[in-house]
Amino acid sequence: MIHQQIKEQIQKSMKNKEEIKLNVLRAILTALTNELVANKRKPSEILEDDKALRVIQRMTRQRKDSIEQFKKGGRADLVQKEKEELVFIEPFLPKMLSRKEIEKVALTKKAELKIEDKSKTGILMGAVMKELQGKVEGKDVKEIVEKLLN
Repeated sequence: MIHQQIKEQIQKSMKNKEEIKLNVLRAILTALTNELVANKRKPSEILEDDKALRVIQRMTRQRKDSIEQFKKGGRADLVQKEKEELVFIEPFLPKMLSRKEIEKVALTKKAELKIEDKSKTGILMGAVMKELQGKVEGKDVKEIVEKLLN
């Protein structure tokens, strides 16, 4: 379980005095605990992998958004900090699919659902996202679906 792995890695990081990694792992653990509390569960419980993945994906998206904003603001120091943190967060995510793999699934779903026009973009996107949950980013799926329906 991801939640348990993070707890174990925190202990290793403390022993090895890896400050940045320790801070990132603690932030992930805090986010997982907050998710438990938000769902009216005890903070001492372990979050299921699918829910833990969603929390970690959210954290990854936040870091990537921050990197973009800091680049626009000319804050190279903060860009570097966010990138360093991403290095420790991303190993917990499943391998992301390539655009070609996403396109194959999108084409299959388009044929299954008999979607021919642009008005059904949302339906196709939803079907592809459900199929590839956790293995793709929404913006990639959106771009591919729009390309297929144009």
